[in-house]
Amino acid sequence: MIRKQDLERINEVVWQVPQNFRGDMRAPARIYADEALLDDALEDKSVEQLVNTATLPGIVRYAIAMPDVHQGYGAPVGGVFATKLPGGVISPGAIGYDVNCGVRLLASHVRVEEMAPQMKDLATALYRNCPSGVGSEGSVPLNPKQLDDVLEQGSEWAVKNGYARRADLERTEEFGKLPGADAALVSKRAKERGKDQLGTLGAGNHFIEVDRVAEVYDADIADRLGLFPDQIVAQIHCGSRGLGHQICTDYVGSFQQTVREYKIELPDRELVCAPFDSNAGQNYFKAMACAANYAFANRQILAYHVRRSFEEALAGVVKDFDLHQVYDIAHNMGKVEEHDIEGQRVKVCVHRKGATRAFGPGASVLPDDLRDIGQPVLIPGSMGTASYVLVGTAGSMAQTFGSTCHGAGRVMSRSQAKKQVRGEKLRDELNARGIVIRAGSMPGLAEEAPQAYKDVSRVVEVVSRAGIAKKIARLEPLAVIKG
Repeated sequence: MIRKQDLERINEVVWQVPQNFRGDMRAPARIYADEALLDDALEDKSVEQLVNTATLPGIVRYAIAMPDVHQGYGAPVGGVFATKLPGGVISPGAIGYDVNCGVRLLASHVRVEEMAPQMKDLATALYRNCPSGVGSEGSVPLNPKQLDDVLEQGSEWAVKNGYARRADLERTEEFGKLPGADAALVSKRAKERGKDQLGTLGAGNHFIEVDRVAEVYDADIADRLGLFPDQIVAQIHCGSRGLGHQICTDYVGSFQQTVREYKIELPDRELVCAPFDSNAGQNYFKAMACAANYAFANRQILAYHVRRSFEEALAGVVKDFDLHQVYDIAHNMGKVEEHDIEGQRVKVCVHRKGATRAFGPGASVLPDDLRDIGQPVLIPGSMGTASYVLVGTAGSMAQTFGSTCHGAGRVMSRSQAKKQVRGEKLRDELNARGIVIRAGSMPGLAEEAPQAYKDVSRVVEVVSRAGIAKKIARLEPLAVIKG
């Protein structure tokens, strides 16, 4: 059990568990939080899990927890760390089961007042055209060869097959395709789970939202991103579905033997890992890339259906309803990157689990038209609360391996939420606030109640004060589509 008095306060929003707290730690563990958010983190095992990640072979600088941190499998959700290459490890549980769960933001040229009367029709079209719920089947069934192509090509496959615009890929992390993906390393079971789910939303915390831009904090950067006050925008939040979950399951299982083979001692078997450069490590990394590419293509096809829904509901009623892509980001990913560590440029494997890449201005991986402002960062709130658009900063590069938070972060388990919240009552409350709800399951709606999450505005304020992201705009929901 880690207590508040065990932590050192680095500054007003950064706390540290020193390396000498436990004899097996290879680095300190840092937590970004204000006092209240730190108290939340200490309520579950997330800080203990963060300390556990600080014991992994090859870890450099420190293990990091974002202000939305909460307990996860092995590593906390909201955790970031990097292992030095060669010599460091890669851990599936520290990347996450829903590989490349992420967020895509599409923006219209329409203001709220122009389409308010059509909001219910739009929500209905989105719910009809974007399959959601557990086990939902998509509109793009794939034969084995097509599925392998999706796994290795990502959003490029969507462009070739008419589901994407080339401009969308320019505004997608990694341009919609992780290199090195090898479909041969994905199990038959994983492929079976993924073959009918492309273009589906799923359940849990995944959603499609229609939002209004409620506030702009930096008008110049917002304009560069195509955002303006009272604008209608749409968010898509989902990942790699059953395929990604199965890939993580498969490799967590096989790595139980790998850690014994390499004599890696772990404080928690859920943190099983492999040397990155080993056959086992490389096989997982290439399979994870397949799941990431599937997720990029999945959000891309959902974007196609969102655009189609806007056309169905608004054609002939609203002018210029077309949606351009602001950006698409991932928040469960392992990446090979180079970072400055103790004055040297070091190649590392960065694990971001429930954390967002937030590269600052000048990063070579950004598209030419965004390179001088930094990477857009999308932070969805809980259902019925605000979401935020930010950009990465020089501070995130210096402090957190170019990373920031990914959302609000849970304070209540799904089972707790269902005991305390009635889905029908929540729906009625949101409707009374002018938020249109389309959901297939009232218990599923209750699981994602706003009270089950931390205050996203508070989370964003911490990363802003810490200098690891810059606020650009705040979004507020008008319609929410859930499984």
